[in-house]
Amino acid sequence: MTSMPVVYLSHGSPRLADDQRWKGELTDWSAELPRPTAILIISAHWEEAPLTLGATTTAPLVYDFWGFPERFYQVTYEAPGAPQLAAKVRGLLRSTGTPLRDDPVRGLDHGAYVPLAEMYPDADIPVLQISMPTLAPEELLRLGGKLAPLRDEGVLIIGSGFFTHNLSGMDRSDRDAAAQAWSSEFDDWGRRVIAERDVDSLIDFENKAPAARLAHPTSDHLVPLFVSLGASLDRGDQPRAVIEGYWHGLAKRSVQFG
Repeated sequence: MTSMPVVYLSHGSPRLADDQRWKGELTDWSAELPRPTAILIISAHWEEAPLTLGATTTAPLVYDFWGFPERFYQVTYEAPGAPQLAAKVRGLLRSTGTPLRDDPVRGLDHGAYVPLAEMYPDADIPVLQISMPTLAPEELLRLGGKLAPLRDEGVLIIGSGFFTHNLSGMDRSDRDAAAQAWSSEFDDWGRRVIAERDVDSLIDFENKAPAARLAHPTSDHLVPLFVSLGASLDRGDQPRAVIEGYWHGLAKRSVQFG
């Protein structure tokens, strides 16, 4: 069985469905990937400790946003649940003493279903979402390392966030707006340190990166990167930027490891 790559992607808002260019980039990316046996996703939009496993049967989506046109609340993504993957995750994490709980009715939030609907529109691959139990980069790196063996079983591990994420600083009127300096400077820094696999600088991004506090007033949309990175470190995977550019001035950088 093919060992799957690991990805960190910028997931966009529900309005991603209206952006044909970005949708095409995600569609092209998934076409290049080996077909997963299952997908394990950790999203910026579900912070809960201890680490919690979401529904293992098809459950209603979590529309964790407000103020959008009604059509965005009618979207469905009825991917199969992944009970076998959930059992493997429990086995890997319990063997290392990681506290766990289950939430059997918690469906996919928009950080999960929005990109998956473009990458795998047939919704025919089992999906399991787990919570982000901490925002600490070092701990999320370790979590990714614990999950890495799933790659050898064809599981696609996805960290889903947004490479710069300052909603008060984005240009809401223009999808193609040029990035402000805080967004472009952070994006360029991130591009370089990821390419160099400079994990120490990434961990200390709040002090090392230019405009870090503006690019990420809170770190929730960047730190899923560390789960993806952690699942790749022991294998020496070379990172590759698959999607670059800006959306309403926010960096939509998305990276594949392996």
